[in-house]
Amino acid sequence: MGNSWLRRLSPSPGDGSHKLFCFPHAGGSAISFGPLAKCMGPEYDVLAVQYPGRQDRRQEPLVDNIADLVDGVLPELREAVQDAETFSIFGHSMGSVVAFEACRRLERELGRSPRVLFASGRRAPSAPQSGRTHLMSDRELADHLVRFGGTPPVLLEDPEFREIVLSIVRNDYRAIETYRCAPDAIVGCPIVAMVGDRDPDASLAEIQVWGSHTSGSFFAKSFPGGHFFIDSNGRPIAELIRDHCARALSS
Repeated sequence: MGNSWLRRLSPSPGDGSHKLFCFPHAGGSAISFGPLAKCMGPEYDVLAVQYPGRQDRRQEPLVDNIADLVDGVLPELREAVQDAETFSIFGHSMGSVVAFEACRRLERELGRSPRVLFASGRRAPSAPQSGRTHLMSDRELADHLVRFGGTPPVLLEDPEFREIVLSIVRNDYRAIETYRCAPDAIVGCPIVAMVGDRDPDASLAEIQVWGSHTSGSFFAKSFPGGHFFIDSNGRPIAELIRDHCARALSS
């Protein structure tokens, strides 16, 4: 797509395909959803959000709070949603919170709800934040990334790459750790929450609280893996998405 926020990842979406908007994790980029897009099939048009300050937007300033991220993506998201017969939203880690707030804005300002909001690898929006990770030293932050996975340790040994990665990650952690959400903030669409069974930052019990943030139905499921369980569970996650989108359509 010829815009600055959304990247189409589906190789050849079919006519009238269901749009799936994906929001990346802290430090992540649109291409992180490439493997999932390949598993979704031609009936799904997968579009991922590219946050400023990374990859092809690396010359743009980083955005260090959730509200401004939502403000930035909303005009293009609103336009894409208006052209979509049906759509769903998927967020991983920090992206789950950005997706939740974007969903609230779409419902309030446009009167459009996604068929399903998928929240992955993240405690509920109202869960207390530690607030410390973005204040870590470079060494502490690098060690944190290695423990969480998703960043090969050898890449952090390169000083130039390390500086770029840490600046982006620190910025994104500042955004998520300064975010606050009221316990009664809700969306009207169904929510499906998922988590890795070895995720050091969230558990199946903790993601159950997402159920209090919807007036619709709720479902939670764990998958084998750590914080980046979506990288090794593309096919079962794609099946889960298709199944719950179909359920929402028939309900």
